[in-house]
Amino acid sequence: MTEEKAIEEIEVPKKKLNAKEKQEQHISRIKKTAIACFIGIIVGVLSFLIVPATSLAGFNNYTMLALFLMLAGVVVQRHIFILMKLDTPKMNKKDWLYQGFMTFAFWFISWSILLSTAIKVS
Repeated sequence: MTEEKAIEEIEVPKKKLNAKEKQEQHISRIKKTAIACFIGIIVGVLSFLIVPATSLAGFNNYTMLALFLMLAGVVVQRHIFILMKLDTPKMNKKDWLYQGFMTFAFWFISWSILLSTAIKVS
């Protein structure tokens, strides 16, 4: 019984947020997601411009370069968040995984679209 009471005492109830705080958090999440998407598109375009489309046959050094560009985009996000004062200390691993996935998804989609149009034109 004493262990259960000790566990119950340790648990702190979550603070209820008012409407203004909820709205601020929501806007902050939208900004973070928009930044991740925008960086993904930029890195996809950079990958297309740096890596020649004719040399992409399978997984080679050029695809690794494009992948490292995408990873650099994920790292740059943290610095952009700090510059925009978007509460990066409150972000946990799940939040960073989400941000990284959004960057990856938009990088992959934009790079794939650009590569497919370059192959059709050539």
